[in-house]
Amino acid sequence: MSWSGWLRANSEHYLLVDAHERLAHRHGASSPRPPRGPKEIFWLRVFAPVYHALPWSVRHRVLKAMPGSHRKTWAPPPRRRGPAV
Repeated sequence: MSWSGWLRANSEHYLLVDAHERLAHRHGASSPRPPRGPKEIFWLRVFAPVYHALPWSVRHRVLKAMPGSHRKTWAPPPRRRGPAV
């Protein structure tokens, strides 16, 4: 897996865990287990809050600069070759 793929996978995973934590706190439900180890602490206590604090325009520029699936475009429609029937 490339570096950008690794970054995307980790950020998606830990932003999802952060969303679960926020929803549980908002609705008074039990939250996911607390982060264990420096990796989880960084992603959940540093990365996720910084990500949410950034304005959308900055986040959007960063996402567009990173290679990944979000940069793929739709294929053009096939050319017509006469009547369908």
